[in-house]
Amino acid sequence: MKVDGSEADPGRRPAIAAAVGLPVLGTVGTVVLWWLVVVAFDVESYLVPTPGQVASAFTRMPGYLLDNARVTLVETLAGFALTVVGGLVLGGLLAASRLLEQALYPVLVALNAVPKLAFAPLLVVWMGFGHAPKIVMVVLMCFFPVVLATAAGLTSTPKDLVELARSLSASRLQTFVKVRLRAALPQIFVGLKTAMPLAVIGALVGELFGASEGLGFVIQNAGGDTAVAFAAIALLAVMSIVLFYVLVVAERLLLPWVRETTG
Repeated sequence: MKVDGSEADPGRRPAIAAAVGLPVLGTVGTVVLWWLVVVAFDVESYLVPTPGQVASAFTRMPGYLLDNARVTLVETLAGFALTVVGGLVLGGLLAASRLLEQALYPVLVALNAVPKLAFAPLLVVWMGFGHAPKIVMVVLMCFFPVVLATAAGLTSTPKDLVELARSLSASRLQTFVKVRLRAALPQIFVGLKTAMPLAVIGALVGELFGASEGLGFVIQNAGGDTAVAFAAIALLAVMSIVLFYVLVVAERLLLPWVRETTG
């Protein structure tokens, strides 16, 4: 008898519905709680606007907000792409060389410990008011998690898999690509998902110092119109959520075996 996918896995549809419905429910609940707090405590709109006032601000100037959101998105993606390339390369080098790991780890930890706000005005002095200082700030914000996750993943390959590759006369390159890198990908994606929200924060921090466009510029120049500032913050939140779940979907498509082999 032929059994379709829904009959073979009756729990799949409720799981998908929960995966979609619960985040939406949580978001709606947060917005409702925000509105109730503002109304119940009679908070002045110049301090905290209601969700309706934020939506009204967006309808007043959608082009202005979306154009600046595009700038922030480009800076975020550019910095994140550089981070992925550099983080994977450096993480691989640290995993391959114990001496290099001992030499560079203290530097990476120290760089990660320094508040990134301290670099923001310096980057403007060094690079001007264009996109470059914002992109570098994104890299500074999210570089360490990617390097750490890559190095940890590549050094935690099960020994039996490495021994199996050697018994099959696999070269070092084949062992790295088909065994070590494949086994490290779940850990690498953990680092990427940790770094993505930090990338958005990095772009915002960079824009708060000497920018002429971007959502950080919108927030900084909103003045007393807090509804516009909150609209920009809402766009930043949406951007972070969408980019994060893009990585989640990419992980599920590229690593289908992870969900099948883990509890």
